[in-house]
Amino acid sequence: MARKKRKYEMGREPAETHIGETRKKIVRCRGGNIKIKLLRAEYAVVTDPKTGKTTKAKIISVIENPANPHFTRHNIITKGAIINTELGKAKVTSRPGQYGVISAVLIEESL
Repeated sequence: MARKKRKYEMGREPAETHIGETRKKIVRCRGGNIKIKLLRAEYAVVTDPKTGKTTKAKIISVIENPANPHFTRHNIITKGAIINTELGKAKVTSRPGQYGVISAVLIEESL
């Protein structure tokens, strides 16, 4: 039977995290939980797998985004995106549109 959508089935527009001065949006979810949508980000928390050290690095650009080829052109960061940081290339492991932070693992070091 056809019916309207329930409040708990509601969807929202994607955060589409860009590069720029950090801007966040707090959203209340079902059960009173909160999600922090990262709208813009200037820095990423980058981990070096060889040394195990984690440092804050400035994001320069988006090199590749498997989620959508147009995201690369518009510098939109999502999980799995490969970003260029001041430490080198890194792959995003967090979901910035839901966690409010960009965590990444270094895949190539800059000399």
